[in-house]
Amino acid sequence: MNTTNSRWPLGILFLMAFVGFSSCKRDLTDDAIPFVAFPDIVINLNLPLYNDLNSKGWIYVDGGVQGIILYKASATSYLAFERNCSYNPINNAGAIIFVDVSNLFMIDHTCSSSFDFNEGTPTGGPAWRPLRRYKTFLDGSQLTISSESANGM
Repeated sequence: MNTTNSRWPLGILFLMAFVGFSSCKRDLTDDAIPFVAFPDIVINLNLPLYNDLNSKGWIYVDGGVQGIILYKASATSYLAFERNCSYNPINNAGAIIFVDVSNLFMIDHTCSSSFDFNEGTPTGGPAWRPLRRYKTFLDGSQLTISSESANGM
């Protein structure tokens, strides 16, 4: 009888640990980022207005749902990310992505989700979807951002 009683608390602890760990799963049922079509955004990269693309490597641009982060990936490659956080985007209108002060990643200070500059992939926080990435086209010094998704988001 003494042996049975000593196993009972161990079973309860195991059950409590299992319930605790299973409740930490990410919520994969939240809504996708809403889509807002916008006319092509054409940027003349030679204008002084866009010098921060060369010095900082990114700028904020109007367009999309909450705006766009335009990131210079290389001398001839630009990535355009939606600023609407991918975590619960419909229910949290204040969930806006910013470039972190380190300039190394993007972050939503509301839910603490962070994203990389390679694909907009979540690197921390509750977000599980990448940021929407818009198609970009470079023709000489003219950069065009289209509302068409480059990553199916």
